[in-house]
Amino acid sequence: MAKRSDAARPLARFAGFALSVAAVLSACGFHLQGRVPLPGPIRTPYVDSADRQSEFVQSLRRALLTSGAHPSDERDKASAVVSILKDQVSRRVLSVSAANQPTEYEVTYTVRFSVTAGDKELLPPQEVYATRSYSFAERLLLAKGNEETVLRQDMAQDLADMVMRRLSSL
Repeated sequence: MAKRSDAARPLARFAGFALSVAAVLSACGFHLQGRVPLPGPIRTPYVDSADRQSEFVQSLRRALLTSGAHPSDERDKASAVVSILKDQVSRRVLSVSAANQPTEYEVTYTVRFSVTAGDKELLPPQEVYATRSYSFAERLLLAKGNEETVLRQDMAQDLADMVMRRLSSL
């Protein structure tokens, strides 16, 4: 019977160690990726945007829900208003072939936003942007069009994460 208690000691030590690590991580403000704790005024936000179906606005709404916020569908019932002042995607040619055909594009997604609660400005207008480039070949037109769509979605998610970090700092 002494052997069983000896075998249980490493398990008990491991459990104690795991609890200690969990306590230290929770004390330092650690949180799971994608879940940003939001302050009280941002718990019931209204997202004000000209295009409520844009990739960025949809990514922001998903990020708010993931963080425990309850986005309001009505401005009057919201605790804060996140105003999307600019939600724009632009594309420019980076390089061309000898035949003057584009061989590389750069896509930039720019978002300008502000946050208010009543008549109090919580965050003045701020601009965030993400830039990606991709190669282009006319013979692969369909695949490259899909690549640009995936890049836009990825940039929208990155921008929503940036905005969420700023919201969590309020």
